[in-house]
Amino acid sequence: MSSADILNPGALSVEQLRRLFDAHIPVALNHDSHEAIRQSAQMVHRAAGGDAAIYGVNTGFGKLANQRIAQDDLAALQLNLLRSHAVGVGEPMPTRVTRLLMLLKAASLARGHSGVRQEVIDLLLAMYNANVLPVVPEQGSVGASGDLAPLAHLCLPLVGEGEVFMSGERMPAAQGLARAGLAPICLQAKEGLALINGTQASTALALDALFGAERVFIAAVVAGALTLDAARGSDGPFDQRIHAVRGQPGQITAAAAYRELLTGSEIRRSHMEGDDRVQDPYCLRCQPQVMGACLDHIRHVARILVIEANAVTDNPLVFADDNALISGGNFHAEPVALACDSLAVAVAEVGAIAERRIAMLVDPAISRLPAFLTPNAGLHSGFMIAHVTAASLASENKSMAHPASVDSLPTSANQEDHVSMATFAARRLRPMLDNTAYIIAIELLAAAQGIEFLRPMRSSEPLECIIQLVREVSAAMMADRSLAQDMIAMQRRVLAGDLGRDGDGLWPALRALALS
Repeated sequence: MSSADILNPGALSVEQLRRLFDAHIPVALNHDSHEAIRQSAQMVHRAAGGDAAIYGVNTGFGKLANQRIAQDDLAALQLNLLRSHAVGVGEPMPTRVTRLLMLLKAASLARGHSGVRQEVIDLLLAMYNANVLPVVPEQGSVGASGDLAPLAHLCLPLVGEGEVFMSGERMPAAQGLARAGLAPICLQAKEGLALINGTQASTALALDALFGAERVFIAAVVAGALTLDAARGSDGPFDQRIHAVRGQPGQITAAAAYRELLTGSEIRRSHMEGDDRVQDPYCLRCQPQVMGACLDHIRHVARILVIEANAVTDNPLVFADDNALISGGNFHAEPVALACDSLAVAVAEVGAIAERRIAMLVDPAISRLPAFLTPNAGLHSGFMIAHVTAASLASENKSMAHPASVDSLPTSANQEDHVSMATFAARRLRPMLDNTAYIIAIELLAAAQGIEFLRPMRSSEPLECIIQLVREVSAAMMADRSLAQDMIAMQRRVLAGDLGRDGDGLWPALRALALS
């Protein structure tokens, strides 16, 4: 498989994760990992045949850990574990998330601390490469003791049970495996536990949100620059000296992006003199401070999630070099939960300041543009209610930004008495991103409309490209019409990462905003 993307367990990068998120690329496991996998599996095999009670190998699970399992029932114990824990509900995870989930689980197992055989990992990756994707319900995990229900649904197809999607068709797993020329396996000691124990579901959902947030954030910076020019705001607040003396790295990076986006604007030059406004409102003037702080949070979240994507998070863990099998709590997804809560606040703030910019644009007392961006206000309402939609979405985001990690409900008869709620913390980010992308889409439509009243003057070259992109989906609105479809089309372009991108990737002005 010469064209395959090589998975190096423990060394996945944000660039590789983004690449695998963006498209279905064949993968292959680095052969250097095989020996650690073999030694780990052999150690579990020896332990399973011994007299000592070892959690999850020859005992029950959770509160039932004190129940010893007979040697002849060890394989049945693992199969029963998958069956009993596959109780998720809700809509299936999106295909892009399921693919990430499969890769994260395979990479974690391949670290050689989980005690599973090579053939278990090989089948998981063979299913991925054949695009045989398990049906994994989104709801049912509390993010501790692992993402048990989602991972059980993910791994049931390995034994020929559960359901899969193949070429968009939902079918029994056994049928999907047969179509792909794959055969199910029989689990051995600890393998079922290793498969369903871990934070891969919450991490995959969080990575999905992270890559979405990266696109929405960049689009928001572009929209904010366009709004600044439409409102004939000052670029003085983006002077590098202001940001250097504060020293916040995200703020410095964001200010540089705004400066580059605005360079060369004829509109800006037109009001360098004779403008009696002393200072712009915060939604224009403080963009580097607000967006820079959000960028710092997004980058912090990326660091946490890349670590977690490379982590071993099942239990107990195998340390073959030390002949040790140790129970612990790496399955507790608190790092993911707190990271997702931080990302939720950042996403809400990106949308909140964008909504304020839209409100400023439609207010002639501040923007000095026609009321509600229409040439005949009164007879026409222009962008009046488009702003109301943005306000409603910003308000929704504020409610959803409430931290999930501060909630905990004990489970498993109080054995598992503190949980992270990481899976919900991650899952609620996607609707927040959808909302924020709509707000940015409305701002782009409004800012482009504002520029129409300043013609024939032109904005900077980058921002004129953005106006052209907007006009591909929405004509200038000089008389009322429904903007609903324009907003939908623009939101899709925001989510697709089309803003500030050409055939060579992101524009130079925006590259420093991307995760690396």
